Amino acid sequence: MIISQELVQLNLDATTKEDVLIQLASVAASKGKVNDEKTYIEAVLKREEEYSTAVGFGVAIPHGKSDSVIEPFFMFATVNDVDWNSMDGEPVQMVFLIGVPTNDSGSTHLKILAALSRKLMKAPFREALKGASTPEAIIKVLEESDLGI
Repeated sequence: MIISQELVQLNLDATTKEDVLIQLASVAASKGKVNDEKTYIEAVLKREEEYSTAVGFGVAIPHGKSDSVIEPFFMFATVNDVDWNSMDGEPVQMVFLIGVPTNDSGSTHLKILAALSRKLMKAPFREALKGASTPEAIIKVLEESDLGI
């Protein structure tokens, strides 16, 4: 899997999607996944301008392709009702952030998006994530869900 406990951030203190992205990009940089936080955030926000990545169910899956991404990564964070311009008008409580290098963008991020989208349609998966209170528990839910990432 391209996620680890150190890439799980629970109860992130953020009030806007920009705050969320800045904080998560900082963690990604500190873990050697991104070498230029600003460039990566710009890529993610550019994608957000095209279409909101809030998919409903209180979930957003922001993602960005950038040369600032050193290796593909996947992060998970919980937030407190952040407005993400969701199609259903509801605030976001769970964020899955995906980063891939520009030259690897074709397969990796699409594979992650597809796997996540399938799982997020199922209430038991969403409920298991909501019920997990530690990074270890989040990783266990993701591993047991057989995302294949």
